Amino acid sequence: MADDKKTAKLHIDGKEYEFPVHSPTAGPDVIDIRKLYGQAGVFTYDPGFTSTASCDSTITYIDGDKGELLHRGYPIDQLAEKSHYLEVCYLLLYGELPSAAQLEDFESRVTNHTMLHEQMQFLFRGFRRDAPPMAIMVGVVGALSAFYHDSTDINDPWQREVASVRMIAKMPTIAAMAYKYTIGQPFVYPRNDIDYASNFLRMCFAVPAEDYEVNPILSRAMDRIFTLHADHEQNASTSTVRLASSSGANPFACIAAGIACLWGPAHGGANQACLEMLREIGTVDRIPEFIARAKDKDDPFRLMGFGHRVYKNFDPRAKVMKQSADEVLDLMGIEDNPTLQVAKELERQALADPYFVDKKLFPNVDFYSGIILEAMGFPTSMFTAIFAVSRTVGWISQWKEMIADPQLKIGRPRQLYVGAGARDYVDIEKR
Repeated sequence: MADDKKTAKLHIDGKEYEFPVHSPTAGPDVIDIRKLYGQAGVFTYDPGFTSTASCDSTITYIDGDKGELLHRGYPIDQLAEKSHYLEVCYLLLYGELPSAAQLEDFESRVTNHTMLHEQMQFLFRGFRRDAPPMAIMVGVVGALSAFYHDSTDINDPWQREVASVRMIAKMPTIAAMAYKYTIGQPFVYPRNDIDYASNFLRMCFAVPAEDYEVNPILSRAMDRIFTLHADHEQNASTSTVRLASSSGANPFACIAAGIACLWGPAHGGANQACLEMLREIGTVDRIPEFIARAKDKDDPFRLMGFGHRVYKNFDPRAKVMKQSADEVLDLMGIEDNPTLQVAKELERQALADPYFVDKKLFPNVDFYSGIILEAMGFPTSMFTAIFAVSRTVGWISQWKEMIADPQLKIGRPRQLYVGAGARDYVDIEKR
């Protein structure tokens, strides 16, 4: 909130301009420059918006220097160890942890919305069999607005609520159907008698020819992957959802925009890039060679899955994810999987190497989630799709917060124009 005693002064061509300073609950103060152009006739220039707060929010806070991630004030490691995904969904959506009755009601509402409109099967079948799952998800999620007209009015709080629950419920079904379609297997319908993560695993790996029992260790690991990726403040895809929603677009279109942004390898593809790196290394005996390359400033090779752009100390999600990775690898074994053998040995050598320790290049959440998903049997093409399933609640929470904001305005970033100045048209025969 604003502190009347705090102001920032800007001097331009001998003139002084004064702007209010806002002090957040946590983090650095923010200079309010909304009247900068009107008063001084200038814009700020901030490529990537790395020094610009685009909104105020009560949902998630990150302190990269401390390695801290809070959802509504609760540390992510506590939530991942003691809670589960749908409870975290409730927390993100409504601001507080639910009572037992509230959680039961919420879980029931999500469970009863997991099925897709039957007509949407024909939408899936319009794609080529080799279509990337993310391509299918962008199209299908955007098309939800063509099937669920009763929850697209963003000015109706009840319709916003219904759309929110629908997307959290249907996203695992959509991702699983995209996977089944690309491998040529029949779709598996969701069931109401098993939990969220187990339902997703069953829809991905069950076949009609035999019964499928979900292993509780794999289900818990899947739930943790969902939980640890649920929201991450104003990242690229979340900002995309907010920008799309600022125009008044329907919620399904906004989430489809977030999925499209997440698709980029610089954002949602980090765990996929990590697995591709492990496969490039190939065998355990080649690890020293690649570690040496990672230390060489003149070599373009980088160890994927180590360090994090946001967290300058350690990724607070990684500790919990490592525990799940160890449990899954103990269950599934690594003896017949050279990629997982490389992953375990690379982790051991890197954590014992002073170079990586001094630079705080520890394995991050993407390193461990990639290992888990590989061990479960998911192809790398599904990694980002699973990320989209887990991040859906974060996008929706941010979308709901923005729609309810009385200061909502359509997003319209400015630019530093460096093109040609005004000039007269030249007839074609004179060029």
